Formats: sequence, structure tokens, C-alpha cells
Amino acid sequence: MEYSTFGRHVAVDAWGVRYDLLNDADWLKDQLVEAAEATGATVLSVQSRQFEPQGATVLVLLSESHLSIHTYPEKGFAAIDCYTCGETVDPQNAIDRLMEALKPERVHAKKLIRGLGDIEVETPIMKQPELVR
Repeated sequence: MEYSTFGRHVAVDAWGVRYDLLNDADWLKDQLVEAAEATGATVLSVQSRQFEPQGATVLVLLSESHLSIHTYPEKGFAAIDCYTCGETVDPQNAIDRLMEALKPERVHAKKLIRGLGDIEVETPIMKQPELVR
């Protein structure tokens, strides 16, 4: 069987996220796993860490690659990325699902097209979550 090296990597800086959401590693873990599974990705393992006095990191290892978040609740900031290999799982879908849960006030995002030679950089179309505060 021959495997494709094609992959898509979406990186997002999310600003203006509620402190309590960014400071709850268990809640974040549930959100990342749900986002990964909703896109059809295969979750292999999950690592999470709650930091003191605040902050969290969650890494979801996928058969297709990974989904991760690193949070800075005191700044209302989260660094999120999702990389998937192949054509079947679109990382943008996982990112969109996370944005719906986090409801950031603003996002900055890039999509990298990898595994075809030069890395192509695109600005993905981000769904705007409904801000309910």
C-alpha cells in the first residue's frame, strides 16, 4: 500500500476567549476529542496538563496526526493547531468546531499545505461563531 505525504496544517491564534474556558483542561480535552471525532479522525491518545496558577495544554494524538491547544487564560489567548495527513480528514472542520465552543472575539489563522514540495501558506475561511456572553 502506498501512502500520500499530502497534509493540511491549520494554526490559529484565538483572542478574547473566556478565562474559565481556557483554564479548564478537562473541558478542553472533551472539546478537542469531540472536534477530532466529528471530523472522522481516529483518536489514539490524549495528554492534558492543567498549570498553576492558570493555563492548560491538551494534545490529541490522531492516527492522521494531531490536534492541540495551549492556553493563556490571563490573556484570553489560545494557540491551536491541527495537522492531518491524507485527503479524508479536513483539519479545518476540527478548528471550526473548536471555535464554536471557545467563541473567541477574534482569530488569526493560517493553513499550510504540506508534503507536496514547497509548503504553501493560505488564509483559511473561518466560520464566525455566534458570540453569546
